[in-house]
Amino acid sequence: QVQLVESGGGLVQTGGSLRLSCTVSGSIFGGNFRGWYRQAPGKQREVVAHITSGGSTIYADSVKGRFSISTDNAENTLYLQMNSLKAEDTAVYYCYLAGGNWGKGTLVTVSS
Repeated sequence: QVQLVESGGGLVQTGGSLRLSCTVSGSIFGGNFRGWYRQAPGKQREVVAHITSGGSTIYADSVKGRFSISTDNAENTLYLQMNSLKAEDTAVYYCYLAGGNWGKGTLVTVSS
């Protein structure tokens, strides 16, 4: 059974930073497509960043230059470094692993 567990969310002031982690168990991690999504209150879930099995990264325009996705394949962990946070980044952040696997999410709140 595949399990994804996010951590690292919390309350931060505008301009601050957070690093989210997603630890995957029960699946081959390194060869799969992985990503971070977010869902703000009253809005649809949207993609934040993806990283392919080859290491290529793709970012939403709204986070380019501020967020960075990375992996530690040895630890089966996906990361999202978030810098220069804005109020509009407030959302529940979910990690995703190819095959329809989702974590339960971690809340990020950015206060102005």
